[in-house]
This record gives sequence, C-alpha cells and structure tokens, in this order.
Amino acid sequence: MFVFPEETSTANVRLTTSAHNFSAATVCLRSITDLSRNHALFSLSTSTAHNAFLIFKTATSDVIDLYVQDKKTGFGALDYKLNAWHSICSTWDSESGLVQLWLDGKPTIKKFVGGSEIKYPIAILGQDQDNHGGGFDSKQSFVGMMSDVHMWNYVLSPCEIKRYVDDLNFTPGNLINWRALEYNSIGRVLIENKQTPCGMPTKCKE
Repeated sequence: MFVFPEETSTANVRLTTSAHNFSAATVCLRSITDLSRNHALFSLSTSTAHNAFLIFKTATSDVIDLYVQDKKTGFGALDYKLNAWHSICSTWDSESGLVQLWLDGKPTIKKFVGGSEIKYPIAILGQDQDNHGGGFDSKQSFVGMMSDVHMWNYVLSPCEIKRYVDDLNFTPGNLINWRALEYNSIGRVLIENKQTPCGMPTKCKE
C-alpha cells in the first residue's frame, strides 16, 4: 500500500496507463484517512481538462464528487466513515454520458455528465491536478493509506465490482493494474504491506 503521511503540495504518485485514449472508464481503489477537509482520491488530467477524471472527497462528510472533463456531479447520503478502509469505484461511459459511484459495494444512482474520448492522460494519487501534471495545493492533498488501485477502459459490471470489493478473483485493470503497477513517486510517500488483523492471512504484499 502507499502511505501518504503528511499534508504537502509536493508528494504524489504518478501512475502509468497502458493506453493513451479511452472513451469509458472504471476506477477502483481502497483508502483510509482521517481527513475532514476536501481531498483528491484519484486525479487524471489531460492537456484540455485538468479534471478529466477526478474522484474528490468533499469536506461534507457524506459527499463524494466525480468530475469528467471538468464537469462535476456530486453523490451524497453516503455511509463514509473516517479512520476506516473504504472500497471506492467510479464508472463513466461517454456514449451514455452517465457516471456512477460505488462505495463499499453499494451503488449510487446514475447521473449525467457527458464527456468524450480522453486522450493522453496523466494519472496521479495523493494530489489534485490544477494543471496538467501539477498545480498541487496542500489543502487538497490526501493524507492516509491507499491500495488496490485499478483502472479499466470500460464500465465494470456490478458482479465484477462486487468481486473487487470482496477481494476475490476479479479481472485486474487493463489501464492501471495494481498487481503490475508502473509508477513514479515523488516526496514522502512510503510503500508498506497492508495491515491485517492478527491471525488473518495477507492477500497481497502491498
């Protein structure tokens, strides 16, 4: 897992995607934090849209915002707790223009944001990109731990999302694959084994 131990405007992890163009996406990750302020969970930018695909936890305790090509929609009434691991998945399809959020295996309603093909993205963990590959603000940085980051160039089925949440034999991301992750970390970002209760097996090493 990645450990982001402090508020900073520099520390981040830049992820390499396996494709430069895609018209649909699913991003799944697991995270834990005690932050009650705004912070980015997953930030993907292009040269034309700083928030090409952004998962953003707001200061409002039960709201997560999703951005697609700078268009925002919010999802509220979520059972989101501090100091607890959460599995978060978000889906988007340019053909329908619909986005949806899944928190710990529970789906929200679908909402419309539109969008078109995403080209030549930069994907970053730990910071919100206010310009392409940079423009970080410490007050939007992530402080906590993050693991199991995957991204697909299609909308995952509800059954596949359930398998991800339950950490079963799900299909790994074909754009970003945690099990074969290509990344570059900058600043104080640590890599540690996932913590599991005593007596329970560890399913993965990071």
